Amino acid sequence: MLTPKSGLFLMISCFAAITAVGSVFELAYGHPKYGESLTWGFLVASIPATIASFYAAVRNARRGS
Repeated sequence: MLTPKSGLFLMISCFAAITAVGSVFELAYGHPKYGESLTWGFLVASIPATIASFYAAVRNARRGS
């Protein structure tokens, strides 16, 4: 059952996944808008954030609280 808390975790997961995909495209196809080091930082931070928040959303939804 989707709860507000699990919905929030799912939203965070989606934003982090979009950030990861955007960072890959920025790094692969030209000069990143925010520089290479910051774009790599976004990529490195967003991958575990995506996984952790998705896991938290599923766990919270299964618990129903």
